[in-house]
Amino acid sequence: MMMFGIFYVVLLRHNQRHRVMEKFIHYVWKHKMFPLAPLHTTKGELVEVIDCGLHNSDAGPDFFNAKMKIGGTLWVGNVEMHDKSSDWYVHGHDKNEAYNNVVLHVVGQANAEVFTQNGRQLPQMVLAVPQKVKDRYQQLIVTDNYPPCYAIIPQLSNLMLHSWMSRLQTERLERKTHDIFQRVTRCDGSWESAFFVTMARNYGFGVNSDAFETWAYHLPLQQVAHHRDDLFQIEALFMGQAGLLDEQTIPECYREEALQEGYFNRLAAEYRFLAHKFQWKPMPSRLWRYLRLRPQNFPHIRISQLATLYHSRKSDLSRLLECATIEQVKTLLATHVTPYWETHYTFGSTSCTTAKNISDSSLNLLVINTAVPMLFAYGRHRNDEKLCDRALGFLEQLKAENNRIVRLWQQCGLVVHTAGDSQALIQLKKEYCDRKDCLRCRIGYEFLKR
Repeated sequence: MMMFGIFYVVLLRHNQRHRVMEKFIHYVWKHKMFPLAPLHTTKGELVEVIDCGLHNSDAGPDFFNAKMKIGGTLWVGNVEMHDKSSDWYVHGHDKNEAYNNVVLHVVGQANAEVFTQNGRQLPQMVLAVPQKVKDRYQQLIVTDNYPPCYAIIPQLSNLMLHSWMSRLQTERLERKTHDIFQRVTRCDGSWESAFFVTMARNYGFGVNSDAFETWAYHLPLQQVAHHRDDLFQIEALFMGQAGLLDEQTIPECYREEALQEGYFNRLAAEYRFLAHKFQWKPMPSRLWRYLRLRPQNFPHIRISQLATLYHSRKSDLSRLLECATIEQVKTLLATHVTPYWETHYTFGSTSCTTAKNISDSSLNLLVINTAVPMLFAYGRHRNDEKLCDRALGFLEQLKAENNRIVRLWQQCGLVVHTAGDSQALIQLKKEYCDRKDCLRCRIGYEFLKR
């Protein structure tokens, strides 16, 4: 027993070292703290890093959309990092198609060749970091978790902070307005379709937002509208276009149960008929993410809720424009799953904890990220200041969001009351801090001035 305890402690320390080293490699890559000597792959090809990409804190590769030249060839794709090359296999990336678009494997030690799920051998680069940088890392790691100017925030005047946050809130709404205008263009000028796409995207609640937007564009709503009075057909069309009515998408441990229950087979048969009728093709099911998702956020649950909302005609933009209060907006967006999903969260898997109704916290997020931007954007489109003012008023009436970014700023000393405040701080983090654009930030200006 004592020997097992010693082994466990050694293993725990070994794993902790791996995690610390991987975080260090992430830090060095993110801030481009590369040695002065040219970078090369393990096979001697010259590596020129143009853009390190976007750091990913969710499931999937560590950095998205990086840009680099390897051996003179320009590559745009994802980057994965490990302490040792062999960790690629320890983490099962060789069996996960989500890692097929990785273009470079960055490691502390190269102790194995690595291959993607589709059989492609990845170029690898050992990131050799000067010892001086390693020594400073421990000092900087805490500061890296916060904006560099965090210490000055408690010293700033309320007037200055309120003015800056008001500007940031407007900036964020302007950005969302731009996104909605682009969706209207993609939907051939249809504001109704753009509203549905915007709402679908926000049903992804961050992790699956891109997948839900892709799914919404796979739904020709003009054709779907012919079947709007039949909820079963709507759910079949919605699930089918999401790529979720293929038997292979059901986890093997639930597949037999799902087929025996019959509901999956009925939906699949209905979808095959309608898809053949309209010549539809589903989106790739691999785009959906499930890791670290609570059951109520699984795509199946959210799609069923959207099917009910669409069937009831509560997803019409005209209905939103009639809402004068937040309570009316919440009543409009409130929805629930169809009976099968009251006891399931994927086909064949039963759960008594699945929420039948969309939660109040989720409704608040839908008001903030769907209703408010649509009212503001449509107000700009129609030159209707009353709609824009209504949207801004809703943000001031709702409580602040409770997420990682908001908590970070609260820890720095900023007081956050309303959803308008939290939206302003999200804008500050994403558009200024993450981009190191301190010279355009009023807090950064005060920090530099002092």
